[in-house]
Amino acid sequence: MSLSDPLGDMLMRIRNGQQARKDTIVSPASKLRAHVLDVLQREGYIRGYSETDLGPGRREIRIELKYYEGDPVIRSIQRVSKPGRRYYSGVSELPRVQNGLGITIVSTPKGVLSDAEARDQNVGGEVLCTVF
Repeated sequence: MSLSDPLGDMLMRIRNGQQARKDTIVSPASKLRAHVLDVLQREGYIRGYSETDLGPGRREIRIELKYYEGDPVIRSIQRVSKPGRRYYSGVSELPRVQNGLGITIVSTPKGVLSDAEARDQNVGGEVLCTVF
């Protein structure tokens, strides 16, 4: 079965896993998903992730969710740019989440970056999701 929005599916699995207080969740693997998870790990929203090979052409990602004093670290994770409506932003118009307390994940020509990293490197791109 093919998904129309694989990244949105992974974000939904993270949101559902944290609501159910799961320690780890599993999602199909892709390069974009791995890059987004790299940003989430760098920013401290997840403990980490690992990829597993299931056979020819099939991989999965096991994501370790993070909690602080019993509460999920990720309070809100939302997809911004969707397959039906792409959202692009220049470096000066990158959205700030909760006045800078959260992050925006952006796909740029220099890779998948957080909004602060994109501002430092002076690049804009497709706004993938927001995390708070």
